[in-house]
Amino acid sequence: MNDRIFVVFNPHAGKGRGAQFVTPVLEELSAGGCEVEHGLTQGPGDEARLAREALEQGFGRIVAVGGDGTWSNVGNAILGSGRAGEAELGLVPGGTGCDLAKSLGIPSRDIHGCCRIILDGATRTIDVGRIEDKHFLNIAGFGYDVAVLEDSWSVGYLEGSLLYLYCALRQLGSYRGFAVEGEADGQPLGRHEMLMVIVANARIFGGGFKVAPWADLEDDRLDTLSFANMGFGGRVSALVRLLLGTHAAHPQVSRVAAKRLVYRFDAPPTYETDGEWNQARGKELVIESVPRALRVRVPRGD
Repeated sequence: MNDRIFVVFNPHAGKGRGAQFVTPVLEELSAGGCEVEHGLTQGPGDEARLAREALEQGFGRIVAVGGDGTWSNVGNAILGSGRAGEAELGLVPGGTGCDLAKSLGIPSRDIHGCCRIILDGATRTIDVGRIEDKHFLNIAGFGYDVAVLEDSWSVGYLEGSLLYLYCALRQLGSYRGFAVEGEADGQPLGRHEMLMVIVANARIFGGGFKVAPWADLEDDRLDTLSFANMGFGGRVSALVRLLLGTHAAHPQVSRVAAKRLVYRFDAPPTYETDGEWNQARGKELVIESVPRALRVRVPRGD
């Protein structure tokens, strides 16, 4: 395997905590005897640019230090490089949510442990999701999920699951819902008024909520959780069940697993991919599973 490692740091991740990772991560990786170089992001798009440049220079392992958005942007660069069959993505949690790491067994707040995985761990080739011209590694979300994400931008004193829970509670009574018509692997799902739709490639979102605890990163499918629009009491009940991981049994929550999903909205929707906000180009969106697409460093025995 190519031992050259390039590290992409997002110093703004985790409300500025990402800057604290630069020196210890570089020291740990360099101690492993590999050639290590790095770059720091300065603004939007820099993560992908730095990763693309490193891949063009022949680096075999691209390590992303940040959260789900950072990992997703670097993962997209690898997937679009033509080198996805050989290059590997390493993850060091340093952001707000860091949900993909939880599904992969990568520890949080353990720089030494993460660097040992990058140096001596195993390689797992995982599925990814694709929507419009981008891939997502963890989840794509519509509706209430996006409203919570937008609300989180204005809260500077919390992070992780506490931030998302606080914003979820703030949006619980005010979010109005949306209409959507769905199709899963060619089978119609009907048109419904929805509170939220989560398309999960991995198990966890929102800083630790087990939205799809049965999801498998290597089963060629996406697991979709659809929360019907409901009154305040029903929303509270659904949120409590989501916190407990028992929401799939809620009468207003439906689940479907599919390789290809089609959603038709009344207007081009906003949506999130791995915590990144997006504006759809059209009213119809196709979401597909891309099997065994991305090589990721994971703990041995995972």
